[in-house]
Amino acid sequence: MTKYNVVTGVPDNNWDITLQAGQCVDIVPVGDDGRYAVRVYGIDDKFAGAEQQRRRFPVVSTLVDMEQAIKDQLQGIESLTAERMMSAEELSNEASLPRLMAQRHRYRNSNWKAIADNHAHSVFYQLDLHDAARQFAENGIELPGELSQSEPLIKLMSDSMFRAEVYRHCGKKHDNYEDKAFEILRSALTSTVLFRKELPIRAVCSDQIVWSRSPVRIDIAGGWTDTPPYCLMEGGSVINMSIELNGQPPLQTYIRPCKEPHIVCRSIDLGAAETISTYEQLLDFKKVGSPFSIPKAALALAGFHPQFCAEHFPSLRDQLSGMGGGLEITLFSAIPAGSGLGTSSILASTVLGAISDFCSLAWDKTEICKRTLVLEQLLTTGGGWQDQYGGVMGGVKLLQSAKGLEQDILCRRLPSDLFTDPQYAPCHLLFYTGLTRTAKDILAEIVRRMFLNHGAQIQMLRDMKHHVSDMYDAIQRDDFNRMGHLIGRTWQQKKGIDPGTNTPAVEAITRLVDDLCLGYKLPGAGGGGYLYMVAKAPDAASIIRHILSTAPGLPDNSRMVDMSLSLRGLQITRS
Repeated sequence: MTKYNVVTGVPDNNWDITLQAGQCVDIVPVGDDGRYAVRVYGIDDKFAGAEQQRRRFPVVSTLVDMEQAIKDQLQGIESLTAERMMSAEELSNEASLPRLMAQRHRYRNSNWKAIADNHAHSVFYQLDLHDAARQFAENGIELPGELSQSEPLIKLMSDSMFRAEVYRHCGKKHDNYEDKAFEILRSALTSTVLFRKELPIRAVCSDQIVWSRSPVRIDIAGGWTDTPPYCLMEGGSVINMSIELNGQPPLQTYIRPCKEPHIVCRSIDLGAAETISTYEQLLDFKKVGSPFSIPKAALALAGFHPQFCAEHFPSLRDQLSGMGGGLEITLFSAIPAGSGLGTSSILASTVLGAISDFCSLAWDKTEICKRTLVLEQLLTTGGGWQDQYGGVMGGVKLLQSAKGLEQDILCRRLPSDLFTDPQYAPCHLLFYTGLTRTAKDILAEIVRRMFLNHGAQIQMLRDMKHHVSDMYDAIQRDDFNRMGHLIGRTWQQKKGIDPGTNTPAVEAITRLVDDLCLGYKLPGAGGGGYLYMVAKAPDAASIIRHILSTAPGLPDNSRMVDMSLSLRGLQITRS
């Protein structure tokens, strides 16, 4: 073989045949009596037109005759050993599909390891590794050798998750390989920040307070395509909008200086407080359920930990004393947990923005969003970039990234008329279902399938990216009805990615308003939180409000919430 060759269905043999560039061979079982059609063709052949219809392929029964039939066709002469000659149409009609599938299954099992071992020149790590792992496990196929750490990071991630999946199918311990895949991803995304270490200094007067506040976001199309590793492999594309609730940005952070060389964290909505005076306490941000994981990780990224600081200090107290004292950071989130509105990511951005202003770090909105992606990796919660961009950047926007570890987001503002014009604004409704669902476990499972190139899921993610183009067009054309129907399509796509998105309790609520809506969806991972609806008309919106406010059997804390488009996004001011 040279190049541009496709060889399929060829059994084990000791033939001496050389294919020139573009020559291909296909061996197809025909009938039920052990015969094979031998087809030699060019890689650009379309098997159409009169000349192609006249072509005939030899049918043989033995390996010797098969070899001769290939050589004869390569030389352009008629095969004398053929039992009969068969046209392309006859081959389509008489090919034995059971024999063909059995042959493919047999050959694939015998070639899996060779393809994997030859990964540098094969497509092994671009295949559906979810299916490959099952094949390896079910057929007892030996795993390929461990990869060199010099291989591309994407390949290393996929390899670790592939091994974990094989072991999982075999009932063996697999957590170490799965954890390794996520750790490689985290290291890759945090490496850029480690190269740009910070030196925080106090940039406010002793009596000043830095106040940052952000809206939340609703994803309209393309959700999940922003999530690593998929966006690293194929790029992401999302349309979302930033919204205020009940006339206010619901996520807020306050930072003020204090004389003591320590850091005090407070949460108004949780009624919690914690004083931090050592680097060890600050590095405790990985503790699941801690009310101050986000500010601790944000402070570390800002240079309040040696790993991220441009200078060395003996202790956190020494570092804070050199700044003239410590600081008090107060958080306020006017949203229930599990809202689906991107709360944790946008709160992280809100905290990072306030710290940047307080410490004179000069991070712009893009840098704040990039560091939020890293912060979530530090917290091991994962996640993509659309949440923070959705809140930090105001209005309705198309957000896109190209493939690669450095996710530089292109933000294109979209017209807001369909959301703010008096004839349309009343049709956008938000209802808190009273149901909650943690996104971390959902995210972990979907990301695991991304690592494995799960065929059906990857195709759905590609469909979501195409759907973004349709939504972009509808908004640009000021087409309210089409936009609403496309939001319904977004909901169907999300249910395809994760059936648990639409729980029986959620479906019971949506059934009440289905006929009155152009479309609706649960923002975020779904399963609970807020329900976003686009009513067919203002009158229909009024009926929806009445139904959901009076329907029996809904959770006691369910309620309608006023929403409005935020054109400003993240705001940071000083007293």
